[in-house]
Amino acid sequence: MRSLRQMKSRSKDGRKRIGVFDSGFGGLTILKGIVQELPKYDYVYLGDTARTPYGTRSPEVVYEFTKQAVDFLFTHGSELILFACNTASSDALRKIQREYIPKRYPGKKVLGVLIPAAEEAVRVTKRGRIGVIATEGTVLSDAFPRELSKLDSRIRVFQKACPLLVPLIEAGEHRTPAARLILKNYLRPLLLKHIDTLILGCTHYGIIERDIRKITGKNVRIISEGSVVPRKLKKYLAGHSDVEQKLSRGGHIAFYSTAATNKFERLGSVFFGKKIHVKRAALL
Repeated sequence: MRSLRQMKSRSKDGRKRIGVFDSGFGGLTILKGIVQELPKYDYVYLGDTARTPYGTRSPEVVYEFTKQAVDFLFTHGSELILFACNTASSDALRKIQREYIPKRYPGKKVLGVLIPAAEEAVRVTKRGRIGVIATEGTVLSDAFPRELSKLDSRIRVFQKACPLLVPLIEAGEHRTPAARLILKNYLRPLLLKHIDTLILGCTHYGIIERDIRKITGKNVRIISEGSVVPRKLKKYLAGHSDVEQKLSRGGHIAFYSTAATNKFERLGSVFFGKKIHVKRAALL
């Protein structure tokens, strides 16, 4: 019955959207950059805030949650979905692309944020010493070292799991002195490794990029997915006219959250840069 209601919702407005999915608010920084780069398309955003953070969950659980998000976004008119979540990109994307999409949604496309960030880091590094801060799940997956080594086997990668950052950001407490102290403690081991490039391996971290830059200093290049991914998506659409031509053009954005919408509207407006209106979503 749920899927029938969703299909009615889809047929009502007829929009063919770009879907963006994250475990919470962080992906809004990605969507903000995408809309600035590609303002003419229609979008739908889903934040699974009821079950965030994903970074401490098992790959099996992340995969199940991600499948549910994919179902929701495709039944709400998406032609292309971007996982604006590094945990989902590292733990679920490959299996979703190879197994789930061909069986359930042939012809649809799903992309991640991890590879674009890795490509940009390899492009800008001067000494081949790249740091990564990310959730526990992303670090344990070794997805960034794997993708970086594919691009350049000479690169050395130093990772640091930062389990407290997402909860602080989701609670709106990332500007506190305690949060800055925690951030310094996370970054210190990487700076002692003399990294010259730092990947912000969680989309939530874009909201604290300024604080990160203050700690790392001018000699460390920061790779923020909020600036990298929009350019990569624009290039992807330019090279895939079969996908691009299906997308509707109206500049409409629909926002959904699996938790209370009032909090999502309040904090989400900060992440997105302007006031948003959010509807409640149920994932099954």
